[in-house]
Amino acid sequence: MTGSEVPSSFRLAYVPGVTPTKWVRIWNERLPGVPLTLVPVSAAEAPGALRDGAADAGLLRLPVDRTELSAIPLYTETTVVVIPKDHLVAAVDEVTAADLADEIVLHPLDETLGWEHRPGVPAKERPATTADAVELVAAGVGVLVVPQSLARLHHRKDLTYRPVSDAPESQVALSWPEEETTDLVEEFIGIVRGRTVNSTRGRRSLAAAPAPEQPKRKRPGTGGAQRKPTAGKPGGGGARGGSGGAKGGKRGKPRRRS
Repeated sequence: MTGSEVPSSFRLAYVPGVTPTKWVRIWNERLPGVPLTLVPVSAAEAPGALRDGAADAGLLRLPVDRTELSAIPLYTETTVVVIPKDHLVAAVDEVTAADLADEIVLHPLDETLGWEHRPGVPAKERPATTADAVELVAAGVGVLVVPQSLARLHHRKDLTYRPVSDAPESQVALSWPEEETTDLVEEFIGIVRGRTVNSTRGRRSLAAAPAPEQPKRKRPGTGGAQRKPTAGKPGGGGARGGSGGAKGGKRGKPRRRS
């Protein structure tokens, strides 16, 4: 991609609970000329936003359709149960799904956990959103099992949460359309993977890097230990006349050839 083809901005979708702040800061430091625009989307809307071109890449929860979208898993979240502070579960450090068997467990329509068998007693109606479910927990209607980031996102002073050791976990991934792996997508991949500035830019400069300089070959006859003429002695090393010859034209003792 040439400089004239670089888009004016990079659009990054993200689902509730995901915090892209650190990666956005690094992006702004490395590419100050390409603004990064954040696009908040629901977990259900995220794949469609990428397929429809509403965002160039997205931070979403797995699984996604790998036939259309590429995905790099980034981290796995702890699953917790959200409860009132005075609930019995608040007295322990951790619970299992079986410990919730007698509880009304709320499962909102935007639930992000892939349960094989949902725990607890189902509510008469499913809340529309996680935010609605949190309000019901505060009202004492039931409890809610969610990724920890969502429990933090919807934090209330009258609620707390505890880890559920055997519940499904939520994986957060960077995803983008398979056929739209642009240079800017590659740049963001490098950022979330912790590449340094040099390693990120080095990928582009490899093709343009000059070939290593080859050692110069010596010309024939220039090698070897060539003698340097000594001042006052013939440069050729022979017994010819000149400043090194006998004075007054008299011949001195013949020199021995080396």
